[in-house]
Amino acid sequence: MLEPSSSEEEDDDIGSSFNSGFNGGSSHLEPPGGVHQNGGPPRVPSPMSVDGSMAKIGGGRGQENRGRVDGRGSPSPSLVSEKTLTEAELQEKQQKEEEERKTRIQLYVFVLRAIAYPFNAKQPNDMTKRHQKVTKEGLEKLRAKVDSFLKGETQIPCDEAFQNAVHSYNDIFLKSERVTGLVNGGGLSQHDCRDVFKHQIEKRIRTIPEIDGLSKDTVMTSWLAKYDAITKDDEQRRPGQRLPTAMLGNEVMTKEQLYDLFQQILNIKKFEHQLLYNAMQLDSMDEQAAAIRRELDARREKVAMMEKDRRLMPKFVLKDMEGLYIEEMNAAINLLKGNLESLPVQQGAAKEGKIKFGKIKPGKRRSSMLSRSQSSLSRGAPDEADDSHVAQLSKSDVVLTFQIEVVVLEVRNLKSVPPNRIIYCTMEVGNSDKLATDQVEASKPYWDTQGDFSTTHCLPVVKVKLYSENPGMLSLDDKELGKVVINPTPLSSKAPEWYKATVSKGSQDQELKIKVAVRMDKPMNMKHCGYLYAMGKTVWKKWKKRYFVLVQVSQYTFAICSYKEKKSDPSEMLQLDGYTVDYIEPAGAMFYHMNLEGGKFFFNTVREGDSVLFATEDEQDSHNWVMAFYRATGQAHKPAPPVTTAKTTSLNKNQGDADRARKHGMEEYIAADPIDFDHHKLFSKLQCLSLDWRLGDPFASLGWFTPGQVYVLDEFCARYGVRGCYRHLCYLSDLLDKCEKHTVIDPTLIHFSYAYCASHVHGNSVPANPLGEQFATPDKCIEESTRPDGVGTVTQEEKEKFQEIKERLRVQLEYQLTNFRFCFPFGRPEGALKSTLSLLERVLMKDISTPVPQNEVRSVIKKSLENAALVNYERLSEEARIEADLANPQEDMVGEVIIPPARKLEDLIRLADLCVDLLRQNEEFYAEAFAWFSDLLVEHSEIFWSLFAVDMDSVLSEQPPDTWDSFPLFQILNDYLRADDNLKNGKFHQHLREIFAPQVVRYVDLMESSIAQSIHKGFEKEKWEIKGNGCATSEDLFWKLDALQSFIRDLHWPDPEFGNHLNQRLKMMACDMIESCIQRTYNCFEMQLKKGILLNPTDYVLPSEICAMVNVVLDAKNQSLKLCAVDGVDVHKYHTKIDDMIEKTSANMRIQLVGKLVSVLDKTLSKLGAYDEGSMMGSFLSFANKKINVTGTGTDLGKSYVSFVRINMDTVTKRIADDLWVLNVMEKWYIDQVELLSKWLTERLDKSLHPYQCTCLAHIVKKIYTEYELQGLEEDRLQCGQYQAIEQRMATEEATCALTNAEATENGEDSDDEKRKKSVQKSKMKKEESREDGAKVQRQSSKAPPPPVREESSDTEVDSEDEKPKKQKAKAKPKPKEKEKQPPPSSQTGKDESDFDSIEDGGKIPMAAAGAVKDALATGGVDKVADIGKESVAQAGKMLTKGIGGFAGKAFGSFF
Repeated sequence: MLEPSSSEEEDDDIGSSFNSGFNGGSSHLEPPGGVHQNGGPPRVPSPMSVDGSMAKIGGGRGQENRGRVDGRGSPSPSLVSEKTLTEAELQEKQQKEEEERKTRIQLYVFVLRAIAYPFNAKQPNDMTKRHQKVTKEGLEKLRAKVDSFLKGETQIPCDEAFQNAVHSYNDIFLKSERVTGLVNGGGLSQHDCRDVFKHQIEKRIRTIPEIDGLSKDTVMTSWLAKYDAITKDDEQRRPGQRLPTAMLGNEVMTKEQLYDLFQQILNIKKFEHQLLYNAMQLDSMDEQAAAIRRELDARREKVAMMEKDRRLMPKFVLKDMEGLYIEEMNAAINLLKGNLESLPVQQGAAKEGKIKFGKIKPGKRRSSMLSRSQSSLSRGAPDEADDSHVAQLSKSDVVLTFQIEVVVLEVRNLKSVPPNRIIYCTMEVGNSDKLATDQVEASKPYWDTQGDFSTTHCLPVVKVKLYSENPGMLSLDDKELGKVVINPTPLSSKAPEWYKATVSKGSQDQELKIKVAVRMDKPMNMKHCGYLYAMGKTVWKKWKKRYFVLVQVSQYTFAICSYKEKKSDPSEMLQLDGYTVDYIEPAGAMFYHMNLEGGKFFFNTVREGDSVLFATEDEQDSHNWVMAFYRATGQAHKPAPPVTTAKTTSLNKNQGDADRARKHGMEEYIAADPIDFDHHKLFSKLQCLSLDWRLGDPFASLGWFTPGQVYVLDEFCARYGVRGCYRHLCYLSDLLDKCEKHTVIDPTLIHFSYAYCASHVHGNSVPANPLGEQFATPDKCIEESTRPDGVGTVTQEEKEKFQEIKERLRVQLEYQLTNFRFCFPFGRPEGALKSTLSLLERVLMKDISTPVPQNEVRSVIKKSLENAALVNYERLSEEARIEADLANPQEDMVGEVIIPPARKLEDLIRLADLCVDLLRQNEEFYAEAFAWFSDLLVEHSEIFWSLFAVDMDSVLSEQPPDTWDSFPLFQILNDYLRADDNLKNGKFHQHLREIFAPQVVRYVDLMESSIAQSIHKGFEKEKWEIKGNGCATSEDLFWKLDALQSFIRDLHWPDPEFGNHLNQRLKMMACDMIESCIQRTYNCFEMQLKKGILLNPTDYVLPSEICAMVNVVLDAKNQSLKLCAVDGVDVHKYHTKIDDMIEKTSANMRIQLVGKLVSVLDKTLSKLGAYDEGSMMGSFLSFANKKINVTGTGTDLGKSYVSFVRINMDTVTKRIADDLWVLNVMEKWYIDQVELLSKWLTERLDKSLHPYQCTCLAHIVKKIYTEYELQGLEEDRLQCGQYQAIEQRMATEEATCALTNAEATENGEDSDDEKRKKSVQKSKMKKEESREDGAKVQRQSSKAPPPPVREESSDTEVDSEDEKPKKQKAKAKPKPKEKEKQPPPSSQTGKDESDFDSIEDGGKIPMAAAGAVKDALATGGVDKVADIGKESVAQAGKMLTKGIGGFAGKAFGSFF
């Protein structure tokens, strides 16, 4: 900005961002991770009453779990804290820790069962991929890498544009405190950092001009590749290295990985897991399926108890919901039974790997064999309905298929055949087709041939026969050498064994043996087999040993069958529905029969009215059979073997595992009945710990569970009856706890859970009679349209907890909206702010069907944004104050520190910059989220600026008067506001105009006065030295006018009317100032021209002051178009006015200047007039010149004038900047000279010119033509009529003088026109170069405030060119040219430079003489030629007189 005093001193819809997930076409949102409605069962309520004062067990487990993830044990209590505790408190603390440990182990037991045998849920594989998050250490590393790149310490090639982009990214994003807060909350991922960088460079690349052959997409790709190179991880994982469990946040997990995951979540030690795994027989699918059946039976009993005693039920919102609750429980149990039944029996032998679960079809179907006739399940209407579907099994239902592999390996002791005889073996199973081995020689009886057979016989017969090839030609059959008969069972050894072959009596091969391996696979539905002694009332009525097989027909149907050899169908069978099994003492077996032969270890199966006794020879075999029956019957009581004093020779593996578990205190957890626990509390703890672990893993999960966690939590809820609403209420409570601790949680996740709970609590209207037509049929399931989970009951606790969470959520959302810049910095997490607004609208709804009034939503958002404006401004002001303190540190001072107004203004300008950046970021990152409330965001910005206006007014009021340091503040604010369509001409913009309008007017007034004073004082002291395009005063004037107009123009005044007024005033001011400048310059010009010419007029040189004055006027003409017109258009007519004045002044200066120059010619002609014929002086001079050549020749005078013309031409050309004006001057000067010469010659038409006059004028006429031709005058201007007349007259006079004056042949040489042309061209080139340099200096001069220090332009070149005319002015006559050789003064008696010039001028005389001789021969003959010769002799004689008085004559002539 130009100081006035300087002149005297010189920044959707939720469905678009959600993963698609709807429940059976329902309009409800898909639940969050943990409630994926993929055809799974609806979440059923717990049979136990829900504890309303549920506490968060293990709420602080996050640190402990993360400790295990890092490979460290759980943190031990601080020793210092233990010292401060009393003994009672320490004991209480240890007791709580022990209770916590027991709870975790018990919970882990239930989780193990859910993982080991899932039948309700599957791991989702369509969840959004979560990227690795940036930790505090990672952020520091990233900053260090970027700083290293900016310092040039990396080998990454880059250009300046990319480096500037990285520098901006580092300053704006990476170093932001808001980003640090986001990292502390675990919400920033590496992908987010890359996205922000990509967003910034997209804006930069859009501003880059197009480059041929290089697309902007290519630049974008290249820059992103360089960014990846800068931020790449130094520690790369080795190929093949197994990922830790914490790094499996996006993958489907195997069972082993799930076990390890929940060990870390629940802080279970590895050996504890191993004990539980072995003791619970988690690898036995039959045991797990049996456990599920027992759990469902227990739940059914519990429901029956609730039906009888309604006090066991939880409290519901409506009393009528109690009956509906019973129906829901029964429907849920039936659904779980259906899901279990739908699983294939063969699942138990599936190889463990990644768990593959078939999609469970929703529905409530029942198999004909689903329900059991067990007495414990015969209570209630649903069970009676189930009993109607029970049917007896037929023998065809228990047909088994066995796969048998037979491998013949070797024959030994074969002696009856020669060694070279060909032998082979055949294999057959029952009546199947025979298979043969390869043929080998008897000396090498080895095979490796396998035969595969399939049979339905439980006791098949395998026959292997050895044959030798019959060598006879007519033989048809080969000879049988021996055979082996094998009776395999699934329990037989699979290893090869030697079997003695049966041979004929007279054979030599009595010791023949065949090595055979037989493998009989166990079918999937065959659970156990072996030989038993059995006797019953209806089946197996005789006590004898039989081969029994336990067959599983379905998940709920088992049968014990006895088989005979070579039979597919069982001989007898017993369906185990309703039976229980237990050990029995040998004494108790006597109750069946007194004389039981065979069997030592007894057990029986009992049902009302029936019992069967079984016995084995081996105790271990007895244990195995009892456990198989226990799993099949599904009974609640687990049989315990009788206590014997005898030492057992073998120990069951399972029993050993149980003993080890009992030893370490695990038996109580394994044997605990799930029905005795409140699984809602346990699940709440499990979910809380899972969330803590998830938020501590390396991924930016934002609260979303891993697929493995989702799967286990889903299975846990379905298996143990956790109500879906309760589950999500606990989840919402945990998420809100994290949000209140500034952990970043995805609002979409909260929205999912909240929508689920709201739909459940509100739901549709419940029928007046909940048990009416909709539930008339017991089998009819609850319609899923009433609630998202198909549950129509709402407990009182769920409603109260929902209202509490709703209020907490509303407060949290308002807080996030108020602090949206800090909760969602730079729009991260992506889409989070938009989801928050959508969630707020959902929270404000009274129910799920009535939309919230738009005004209510707007009022909440409006209030939040009003508070946000205050929060943002206060934090920004604090940030600016800290920056100011760092930039200007204050020494420790006692008392109040007084801050000067200038410092306050600097701080205010810095704060304005920060405010503009803040609002631009709001527009860039948050405007899209507030698209439906854009007017509220505009109002937020206005409130923000109103807070700034208070500080601005306070600071500006303290500034001293007539100070202009506040204008940069206006420019910063106005440039932003006028570019924003919403804030343009708003309240703050109007206030800004009202504050600065008087200052602008005052500034212009002072500047006008200051410029006027500078003109007055400047021209008084002006030395008229050429500077720039004019003089010092004019340069300063035009610079100030241009700087003032540029400053006002750069203000971009928002009010058009006031802006036009300022523009008009500045144009008028410029017109007045330029007019004053021109008038003062012209006055000085006239005064300078009035100065007289010295004694010798041809020594006159045009002063440089006159050239400077001319330049001022010419520069004013150039500046007037810019300073007096508006964009080249003369709107206010000021330019026309000043342009007319400049044209008049320029014309007058041209006329007066030419008149001054022409006066020299007039004086020269006056001197020549002294030689006129008839005058006394002329006669005297003629006589003196004839006798002694006193005055010399006229060539000297002509040369002197021509030298004058040349010097002044050079002066005008070099010192005046406008070539057109110079050309006009030259043209007028030439014309005026020609007119003057013509007039002078016309006055002497009747007189002949004196030789002195003739030689002088001839030299002048010839030379001025050449000089002006070199200056660029056109030919038609040069060859005007007057010049042609002069040229003819001078040719006549020269001819006359040539015949009468011999001196013409003596003088000088020819003209050096070529040298003159080169000199003129050289001077023009120098002038062009100096003009270009001046233009560059002018373009580079700064016009922005404050005014730059302008250096004096160099006139060295011009001054050096002016030295020659000044030196010539000091001499009496012009110097000869440098290339002409001058003899010393003593030798110039007979010849000087004028003679050479005369010879130059008379160079055409010899040619003319030769032509005259030729003409004389042609016309007059020899006589005429003789006359010409006489004239030549006379002329030569006259040349001799030169030496006598030439020098004196010239001196005398020059005096006159």
